Amino acid sequence: MWSKAKVILRTATLEDLEVLHLWDRDPHVGYSGGDTYDWEYELGRLVSWREILIAEVDGRPIGVTVLIDTCEEETHYWGAHSEQGAWAIDIWIGSPENRSKGYGREMMLQSLHRCFAIHKAHKVLIDPLESNLRAISFYERLGFRVLGPVIFDDDECLVMAIDKEEFLR
Repeated sequence: MWSKAKVILRTATLEDLEVLHLWDRDPHVGYSGGDTYDWEYELGRLVSWREILIAEVDGRPIGVTVLIDTCEEETHYWGAHSEQGAWAIDIWIGSPENRSKGYGREMMLQSLHRCFAIHKAHKVLIDPLESNLRAISFYERLGFRVLGPVIFDDDECLVMAIDKEEFLR
């Protein structure tokens, strides 16, 4: 069932640590692959190449999205897929009761808008696990296309991209 509640994205702060740690322990969030963030460290610093945003509905946190400049990101995670003007999005809904309500779609649309309008990206990348067919289908419905498989941090992922022109159609 889709919710009509409005999703608001706001900058994450150290006050969000408790809920972020709670979400990190959720096995479905863990299913998304990769390591958990060192939230204390990451939230304690501001960098020009990243935004960490908490999604809220009716004033309560429901998810997190991380927007990343693929060229400037310090670990060079995106490797050969990195290029000037390409940003990446990590996104997840925290608690199970907030999933399958349309919040992820709204979070993704707002995140894409921020990447293209604020960060002047010409392309946005995502990297769902190859085994996460539900996520891949979701991204395809939003207009993402498959670039190909890749192994990131021992996870078998599928790199997908959407260009600004495709998003604006």
